[in-house]
Amino acid sequence: MNTGSDRDGDRNAEADRAEADGAASGGRALGSRAPAFVRERRALHVSWQVAVFLVGLAVVVAGVLMLALPGPGWVVIFGGMAIWGTEFTWAQLVLRWTKRKVTEAAQRALDPRVRRRNIVLTVIGTVVTAALISVYLAKFGFRAPWATEDR
Repeated sequence: MNTGSDRDGDRNAEADRAEADGAASGGRALGSRAPAFVRERRALHVSWQVAVFLVGLAVVVAGVLMLALPGPGWVVIFGGMAIWGTEFTWAQLVLRWTKRKVTEAAQRALDPRVRRRNIVLTVIGTVVTAALISVYLAKFGFRAPWATEDR
């Protein structure tokens, strides 16, 4: 028995399953999306991967900074992950997992019971906030808390 051909057959079967999984999940197959001429040359492909990693890293770091500073932090972080996803399988898997979780959360949010609960909580929060503002205005009047001039 030729074990080499068995291994090749196993590799082909695994590749077929991976492609089917990619198609079944609504996405493309996992792996590099670099142009063919780049993938054919090892040194060029490694250089391409390093460049994609550095650009993605810069975008992700900018997104992390935007979590504390003004800006769309999470959007930029996911943009950096998408840049990494053009070249790295692990990033593609993270993005698929994230998309699945966001879709599940959106479906749960559309559940009528969850919507009613969210509306009730929002109304309660609004009433409590309005009551606190009313108490503050009754006690201190319409004056900013940081105003220091004496009356």
